[in-house]
Amino acid sequence: MGSLRSLVYISSGGFILWAGTNVITLNEKFYKKYVIPAFFTCDPESAHNLLIFTGKYGLIPKSFYTDPPILKTKLWDLNFTNPIGLAAGLDKQGEITKALKDVGFGFVEVGSITPLPQPGNEKPRVFRLLDSQAIINRYGFNSDGHNVVFERLKKLKHHQNFDGIVGVNLGKNKESESAVDDYVKGIEKFASVADYFVINISSPNTPGLRNLQKKKDLMSLLSNVIEARNQVCQERKIPLLLKIAPDLTDQDKKDIADVINDKKCKVDGLIISNTTIKRSGVYDNPNALEPGGLSGKPLQEESTKLILEFYKLTNGKVPIIGVGGVFNGQDAYAKIKAGASLIQIYTSFIYNGPSVIVNIKKELECLLREDKYNSISDAIGADARL
Repeated sequence: MGSLRSLVYISSGGFILWAGTNVITLNEKFYKKYVIPAFFTCDPESAHNLLIFTGKYGLIPKSFYTDPPILKTKLWDLNFTNPIGLAAGLDKQGEITKALKDVGFGFVEVGSITPLPQPGNEKPRVFRLLDSQAIINRYGFNSDGHNVVFERLKKLKHHQNFDGIVGVNLGKNKESESAVDDYVKGIEKFASVADYFVINISSPNTPGLRNLQKKKDLMSLLSNVIEARNQVCQERKIPLLLKIAPDLTDQDKKDIADVINDKKCKVDGLIISNTTIKRSGVYDNPNALEPGGLSGKPLQEESTKLILEFYKLTNGKVPIIGVGGVFNGQDAYAKIKAGASLIQIYTSFIYNGPSVIVNIKKELECLLREDKYNSISDAIGADARL
């Protein structure tokens, strides 16, 4: 009996050591075979909550990969150790920002955050499209509100010696009478903790939100928000970015470009793009019928094309963060050559785990060297110059 007990202890210890080593070293095959399937036994929102839990309690392993100098980049007087960031939507409430930075992201975007707490849309509101490596969500800006998220970021930035770059993505309350007031409140509230701001008017899950992309409404919104930013930020003006939808007409694109090229409404950058309401390439999936925004692989080509269009419309003078269907280094490189200065991922992180970050960075380094580029900045907009 004693021998059997000893065998069990040794076997158990060996398994724990093996599993622990694979988790800590971010072994891609191990994550794909064991960790991700374990998360996927939960419904998508429960899996999301489980990820937040693991981050809060230090269970997400740190990355031991050292970012190579060729991936370092400077934008808006911010020094990025690498150009791969996490898009808004995962760390909605600013709960695991440090853990995400430590796993290898060059920057982390928190939110979207609304002035008042709100529950968002009814559940279920997140759906996997496994065969398409895509997700549909209709969260609807579920948010702990300005005050709660601000206190978390204040603690992080001022009391935990955090040296990462944090973007604060702002939204509006569903029942708000004035969208402009909601975004201005966000600027005023988070000015002391944000490295950059994002004005999110492109989520398809808040009624009427995307109408703010129309020319007249956009001019009013941006002029007011920029004025508020200038008043609050006396010394260093925190960069202000606009996040746009992929579902724009040619006239919409021209109008947005005209607005942001106007001096009063000139934002410091664009994020291209948010999720899409289109279902191209996923109609055979039963979850495709669910309302909401589609992210992941199906958005890859469309978002890259939109980046190129806006790079040309703004003559390459407005920095772009490219997001949508980035699963490997080639995807990231395509967006950089289309005109993106930085990249964000979300869905590929959910489907592949932390190893995807290192893989993207390694592949991106190789692709830059193959094309004889010395830095990310050398490759930005290369396809626009063809």
